[in-house]
Amino acid sequence: MLNQTPPSDDLTINQPKKLPVFSHFGTLALIVGMVIAFFASQLVGVYLAGKLLLPAADSLTVGDTLFLGSNDGTIVSVSIIISCVILTLLSIIIIRSKGGDVRQYLALTPFSLTTGLALLGILLLFMMGSQALTYWLDVMPSAFVDPLYQSVSSVWLLMLALVIIAPIYEELVFRGLLWSAIAGQFSGTQVNEKSERRGAVIASIATSIIFATIHLQYGFYEISTIVLLALIFCYARIKSGSLLLPILLHMLNNGVAMWQYLLQVG
Repeated sequence: MLNQTPPSDDLTINQPKKLPVFSHFGTLALIVGMVIAFFASQLVGVYLAGKLLLPAADSLTVGDTLFLGSNDGTIVSVSIIISCVILTLLSIIIIRSKGGDVRQYLALTPFSLTTGLALLGILLLFMMGSQALTYWLDVMPSAFVDPLYQSVSSVWLLMLALVIIAPIYEELVFRGLLWSAIAGQFSGTQVNEKSERRGAVIASIATSIIFATIHLQYGFYEISTIVLLALIFCYARIKSGSLLLPILLHMLNNGVAMWQYLLQVG
């Protein structure tokens, strides 16, 4: 009787691959659509929060509501929560409408402690280097927080929005939905190590650049730093096979930045 060799899990052996959830055109439309939705959800959030919280809101025009609300810490904090709900629901609807599994497509799976600690170390090294460079260049990346901090009703609300809520929906959109869509287009028709790596690299570069450029409140130096930070989050997604690790790292990064800001103003 001949010995049978069990199937190998090595990705270098070509294996049939499922068709991507999105076509080439569908992926391009998804990128453009989600960037528009990202900004639109913020405007909707500011408008709704402004109508609820601004004095004499009924007499304000849409433009006045958006202008006054975008400079009010309480309204911006509430708007971030609204944006999170809108973008999360939209992502779920899009994936389900294409027949995809939401949990699998967004990589909402556990990750190993060893991988988490390794990526934490990488993030800490990045943060220390970034802090040293920021001090040397004498720039203030958190200056945009000043009007929000000065006008928010509770600093805890602002911390909740910037440290917890914002990382959730930003990772969901960029390292989740868009990353998976782009990687699926460039990983080839067969599952193998080379094609999977190519898809991951292209998805990481593309989503990191898009993620950085949507942060309109920053200058060139800050945007360059965000590109590197986003690449770390992408690497965390790749190494862990989970979106949960980038979310936690993003929260940690924002939390440290917020803590440093509060030390400066306190």
